[in-house]
Amino acid sequence: MPAKRLLSAVGAAGLLAHAAFAAAPGQKTVVELFTSQACSSCPPADALLAELQRTRPDLLALDFHVDYWNRTGWADPYSLAAATERQRRYAGVLEGAGVYTPQMVIGGTTQAVGSDRAAVSAAIASAQASRTLPVPLAVEWTGGRLAVSIGPGEGSATLWLVGFDARHVTPIGRGENAGRVLTEVNVVRSLREAGRWRGAPVRIDAAPPLGERGAVLLQADDGRILGASEVPTAG
Repeated sequence: MPAKRLLSAVGAAGLLAHAAFAAAPGQKTVVELFTSQACSSCPPADALLAELQRTRPDLLALDFHVDYWNRTGWADPYSLAAATERQRRYAGVLEGAGVYTPQMVIGGTTQAVGSDRAAVSAAIASAQASRTLPVPLAVEWTGGRLAVSIGPGEGSATLWLVGFDARHVTPIGRGENAGRVLTEVNVVRSLREAGRWRGAPVRIDAAPPLGERGAVLLQADDGRILGASEVPTAG
């Protein structure tokens, strides 16, 4: 079991320039892994996330690297203060959730230790069984910007833009994983709030997120993800 400790943050690494994005239809269940290259318990969870990304087209797998492990011997080049803040928000709304690595949050409603295959599988099934009808999302790439059309529904939510890279292979020089070469998929490079939805149809225009690929998440204040769609690289 990984250490459940929160360490002081250091600055996040610089982000990549954005790529061109094209719209991708369809709603997916979002699986978020909170991880760190400095955590020796995390590589099995990264491998499980990669397997889910490869074998489960109904899921949107996102690899969030937190920054509170950075003073334990290895500064994760993909760590983001925004990832740590997102995990802390989940700790405030999910029953039994804390701030630890590796942690998977599924659909914004349930969580499990990210390396526990049975628990993750059960959490995905639970989230999908309890999910209400998703709010329709449509994404267009137009004039160098993203246009996100959100359909009607109940409640209110925030639209988040996520930028991520498909794959990174990193030799680890220090810390708990020293000497290992880690392969990670869908590594989040940016997270940005783009606007609010209050139940009525709305169109939100925004600059694309930083990263090779992108996704849009419509998330209620209680953590539930009401709609999600990947925005794949053009061409």
